[in-house]
Amino acid sequence: MNQAGFPILSLITFLPLAGVAYIASLRGDDATFTCKARYAALITSLIVLALGLYLWASFDPSQAGFQFVETAQWLSGANIEYRMGVDGISLFLILLTVFLTPIAILSSWSITKRVREFMIAFLLLETMTVGMFCALDFLVFYIFFEAVLLPMY
Repeated sequence: MNQAGFPILSLITFLPLAGVAYIASLRGDDATFTCKARYAALITSLIVLALGLYLWASFDPSQAGFQFVETAQWLSGANIEYRMGVDGISLFLILLTVFLTPIAILSSWSITKRVREFMIAFLLLETMTVGMFCALDFLVFYIFFEAVLLPMY
């Protein structure tokens, strides 16, 4: 565990995937479905923003090195770990990402075609971008970095 007491970086990184799963499971007529997809994406991104603000409030700028470090063994034979952590620079980039995502979702409120796919792509983009900024292992960084291209296409 880290100084937050729970895996906050993994939560910030992967919580938008819960929004993706919810939006993907939505059914109904177009008007109801579109409204639910928009609000689900917005609420998910606002929760991630709140967690990002908590991360910022809990960050100790006087401490050198990475903070909120999370480690899990992934591929032990290749010495590859799932390692996430933040320093002052990556914290700023994470805050920028989680701050701009709800603004971008609100600014795209007028989109009427393929709303489900658009909101899913936006939440996937948030997951991959935050994961890229938190990754401390090169392979994990590379996976997130390349995966950013998928929702952008």
